[in-house]
Amino acid sequence: MTQTVTWTRRHLLSLATFSPTEYDTVLQTAASFREVLTRRTKKVPALQGQVVANLFFEPSTRTRSSFELAAKRLSADTLNFAPGTSSLTKGETILDTANTYWAMGANIMVVRHRQAGVPQAIAQAMDQLQTGVRLLNAGDGQHAHPSQALLDLFTLCTQLDWEQPHCQLLQGKKIAIIGDILHSRVARSNLWSLVAAGADVHLAGPPTLLPVEFAAFSGVTLHWELSPAIADADFVMALRLQQERMSAHLLPSLREYRQQFGLTRDRLSVCQPTVKLLHPGPMNRGVEVSSELADAPDISLVPQQVTNGVAVRMALLYLLSNRGEQA
Repeated sequence: MTQTVTWTRRHLLSLATFSPTEYDTVLQTAASFREVLTRRTKKVPALQGQVVANLFFEPSTRTRSSFELAAKRLSADTLNFAPGTSSLTKGETILDTANTYWAMGANIMVVRHRQAGVPQAIAQAMDQLQTGVRLLNAGDGQHAHPSQALLDLFTLCTQLDWEQPHCQLLQGKKIAIIGDILHSRVARSNLWSLVAAGADVHLAGPPTLLPVEFAAFSGVTLHWELSPAIADADFVMALRLQQERMSAHLLPSLREYRQQFGLTRDRLSVCQPTVKLLHPGPMNRGVEVSSELADAPDISLVPQQVTNGVAVRMALLYLLSNRGEQA
């Protein structure tokens, strides 16, 4: 990294107040680190001497591995927390756990929790103690998943301009998000970023999983049928259908969902000829997306999302570390 960037946020908890300039800063920084990942030696000393603690109170494969690899690519030391083998089983509180990792020298905490608001509570506690610790929300309840939305944004923009990804590229582009919008923190974070970029956003799903409240987002159109949502779409994003919703009687059956909202190559024929598919994972093959479509190299951007996740999370750790202005 050689350029000077402007970054003033101490924590990254949500994208609700992100500005277009901040989005572009993340995209451009991620593009720089993407180049690092193509080198024979995929490592830079940008965070040497810094400690990144991954506090995942909820199971995760992609996000946790991505953050751990991003930290190591930046030469940071990493601490990984596993709740099943921690002192939480002995009655220790979440804030006690955070304080322990701060005492061990953590500079950045990456926090994931099934309850909304936990990363913010830890951030407030760290600020009150004047620790200087930076917080990055890796997913909290149904509230937010900012790093996933940012890697999705990076994936979309690099499809339109590989060298200089920026938000304005999505102005007027039709982007359809399909599935369980109601319970998706990924969808909520993507809505903030895509609306800020000026995209024409369309949401589709069963009425029980797509309440009318989502129409409050400016520039967002709701559909309870698939075809109008994806007609002429430039990009289509499928969300994981959480099968636990079946026990809550929010869906009659997976078979009916697949028939009405499952994505196949044939169904995407109403989209733009250059349409691309995204999915944040993990994927229920044959439910949200057919296996043939998920693996189609001419349409699916899923592998690129995983790869881009490392570059984007490198960018976020770098920016939050306050090293950007020292570059």
